[in-house]
Amino acid sequence: MNAPQFFAPRPSRILRPGERALPPNVERYPVAGGGSLIVDVAAGDKLLITDIEGGQYTEIAFCDPLGRFDASGLGVAAGQEAEGLTGVLSGRDAVRSRAALRRRNIDLAKVKVIGLFGADSAAGAKAEFTMQANGTVIIAVPPADMSPETQNTVTDVELRILRLTPRPKTTLSDLPEPLSDPLQDIRIRAATARAFVVKAGEYIQIIDVSGHQMTDFQCFSAAKLDKGIENALDATVTRTLTGRAYPVPGLPSKAFGFDFEPMIEVVQDTCGRHDAFATACNPRYYDDVGYPGHANCTENFNFALDPYGIAKRKGWEALNFFYNTQMNHANVIVSDEAWSRPGDYVLVKALTDLVCVTSSCPDDIDPGNGWNPTDIHVRTYSATEKFSRAVAYRMTPDADPVMTKETAFHSSLANYTRNFVEYRGYWLPQRYHNEEPIEEYWACREKVVVLDLSPLRKFEVTGPDAEALLQYCLTRDIKKLSTGQVVYSAMCYENGGMIDDGTVFRLGQNLFRWIGGDDYSGIWLREQAEKMGYKAWVRSSTDHLHNIAVQGPLSRDLLKEIIWTSPTQSSIGELEWFRFAVARIGHFEGIPIVVSRTGYTGELGYEIFCHPKHAAQVFDAVWAAGQKYGLKPMGLEALDMVRIEAGLIFANYEFNSETDPFEAGIGFTVPLKTKTDDFIGREALQQRKDHPRRKLVGLEIDANEAVGHGDCVHIGRAQIGVVTSGLRSPLLGKSIALARVDALNSKTGTDVEIGKADGFAKRLPAKVVRFAHYDPEKTRPRS
Repeated sequence: MNAPQFFAPRPSRILRPGERALPPNVERYPVAGGGSLIVDVAAGDKLLITDIEGGQYTEIAFCDPLGRFDASGLGVAAGQEAEGLTGVLSGRDAVRSRAALRRRNIDLAKVKVIGLFGADSAAGAKAEFTMQANGTVIIAVPPADMSPETQNTVTDVELRILRLTPRPKTTLSDLPEPLSDPLQDIRIRAATARAFVVKAGEYIQIIDVSGHQMTDFQCFSAAKLDKGIENALDATVTRTLTGRAYPVPGLPSKAFGFDFEPMIEVVQDTCGRHDAFATACNPRYYDDVGYPGHANCTENFNFALDPYGIAKRKGWEALNFFYNTQMNHANVIVSDEAWSRPGDYVLVKALTDLVCVTSSCPDDIDPGNGWNPTDIHVRTYSATEKFSRAVAYRMTPDADPVMTKETAFHSSLANYTRNFVEYRGYWLPQRYHNEEPIEEYWACREKVVVLDLSPLRKFEVTGPDAEALLQYCLTRDIKKLSTGQVVYSAMCYENGGMIDDGTVFRLGQNLFRWIGGDDYSGIWLREQAEKMGYKAWVRSSTDHLHNIAVQGPLSRDLLKEIIWTSPTQSSIGELEWFRFAVARIGHFEGIPIVVSRTGYTGELGYEIFCHPKHAAQVFDAVWAAGQKYGLKPMGLEALDMVRIEAGLIFANYEFNSETDPFEAGIGFTVPLKTKTDDFIGREALQQRKDHPRRKLVGLEIDANEAVGHGDCVHIGRAQIGVVTSGLRSPLLGKSIALARVDALNSKTGTDVEIGKADGFAKRLPAKVVRFAHYDPEKTRPRS
């Protein structure tokens, strides 16, 4: 008989796909296209620079500790005159880089650079250097002056430093470059708290040094403290006045004291998950779970605030930054590990003179701090600094955060609204002053509107195998696409689930432009090109090609007055549906644009693409010509109304990675019978088509109450689907919805019920109707 075998319990396996795991001596720095990077290096360090998307000229320079440029520090005999570095560093987006140079006493007057990569460099091309001396490395990615009809975009590069000796974790070396020259640098050690004073208008940056570390923040009006009044920031008042769980950059950005005095404004946030429900942790919390005497934020606050004469409390209300706290479906407050990553921060502006206190939460008995409390760092900045409102957007889970940007049309549209919301890394108008969304809606249906669609992701797909790459990665038959034509397509995983939907423009034999909604679609194309050995480049042009849509029955008449096309191109009057023309504003020497007869409204419409530097002039031309046609600006609220009526799908509403094109209502983009080439997901899509599980349908609701995304759809007790989008249709005079339901219950005329409240206590009767609700034959955009 064999002896029994015993095994030790297995350790937990935790995967963090959103964070890059690097060895202690390896540091990674992204350098944005058109941007720059300044970083200190030491002799023996190895530099690895990667041209991520290919074809991107880059410049690098080395400066010794005395501020002298010396190419030998990079192991190169001599440098060359800079072609783009000085221009990049003098631009309006290089404020932090110029501040970093100023702190290091570096003068660019005598800069010499090494040129790297170029138009023919492949995606993933690399350049390596071994540092010969201590000093500072400057890297710049000069921008290209991209024209809408060309494809000479500018893209990102990456720097990795293999340190000969890992840098020590001092109070500053483990932090990102300051946003500007700090007034105060305050390190809050793990499980402690510190108080500090700021003046009205100054900025406070609260940084998570190592990631997954919670911090509590509280502040008091200094003027009222002088009068013996402790007017502390009040989370309940803040929630009431902002209508949000906690303040965020944008309109609902302020936090208030208990007497409703504005105390701070949240300006920037790179994390996006915080808490304002619970108090800071306190002795009672730890006592009750068997840890009497445990360090806690409340007692740390009491100690830090004592010199200011502020009374001690048993529990401090606070803004709990980086806390991952939510209310679940059972109305229970639940929490988990903080979302914040190393270097994530919140930037707030003091609206009055303040006494502030910030902690590094000592919680080590649950996952909140990743079981391991670490440091928090605070920097303050002068009131004379200018920081734009922004939240962080990540293209993919492991991408570096990119702060919200203004589109090139922002300044023009800001004349008519302050109501901007963050959308995929950009600020877009939600609605306009003096115009309710209903008025914008009717202008689109009856006259003409203009709206900003610049956040659409654009990728230039070029090279001898560009057609083959798109033929393999998209569901549509790209071989049938002629120059000047546009086609709408789905992009799928091998299992048939959708990655994205978008349009393909064919600019030439080997020249294409993919326009979709998700950054990952470009990454996916690049990965497939490498996997299949296709000689094709996929380069992002989103930041270099901004676009407005001019939509509505009068859009053609408006644009005919201002757009010039050459005799070899179709005029605006001749341009057919899903065609585009290379054109100019006004005349043959006017601003270059690309205009396509496409849109997202269900109406006759066009999209105009231009370089950002020309956006204001393009908008002004459209706006001036449109006045006699009743042109109105249109925001996202009204756009959602018209697209739902027209049955146009939206990511994470009508489709996601679990939804195939047939279930998303765009089965027409999958020509399984006529497309003879293989493409990603073909086999799975054939099976899904032959054995459908769900179908996107239209619903008419026999009630005037609103329905919305996530509402359950029932037949009797059984749930048979879910509402993906809904609205009260102004044109139809009834509530309508798009819903994904079981294929067996998708027949037109089927009676269903939409569950409200808990899904059972209240139901709204509805009926499956023909899809789409508005112009199902698409006669209006074809007209």
